[in-house]
Amino acid sequence: MARWENTRSTWGLPAKIFHWLSALLVLFLTAHGWWMTHMVARAGRMTQYQLHAEIGYYLLFLLALRMLWRAANPVPDMPAELPRWERTTAHAAHWVLYALMLGVSISGWMLAGTFSQPIGETLFGVIDVPQLVEGRAWHRVLEETHEVLSYVLLALVIVHIASALRHHWIRKNDVLRRMMLRD
Repeated sequence: MARWENTRSTWGLPAKIFHWLSALLVLFLTAHGWWMTHMVARAGRMTQYQLHAEIGYYLLFLLALRMLWRAANPVPDMPAELPRWERTTAHAAHWVLYALMLGVSISGWMLAGTFSQPIGETLFGVIDVPQLVEGRAWHRVLEETHEVLSYVLLALVIVHIASALRHHWIRKNDVLRRMMLRD
């Protein structure tokens, strides 16, 4: 059975669930964002924008929970045999991933209020999500910011996946295995 809490050598079950749900949502939202802006007929896009925004708000909520969990729990140590530069790079890359996930989510939230028909949503059907920015004046810059940050995030996610696979198949350490849901 998986441990609940993080230790210096393993991730706890909540950290693993937060990680994999975040990964799935980021990949889905990136693919969906590209699809809805490039493949969906203009007349049908608003429905897709609303779905995209709703899922994005849940990702932002999940990220808040994830950051709280991380702040309250130890982070497992990187393998001792890794050179210092690699441990430092991995640590920095994780914080950049968090910053990009937050930046993409918040820029999307800001963008939602700038459509000709602002996108209003609720979390869990009860918590109204307020508009951070209203009116069309900032639409283009927020849309471009959201798009660029999304693609930078996707690029870093690809590097993250490649690094995890490198640890598993080349370095043959437990970095990837300890993030798996099954022990």
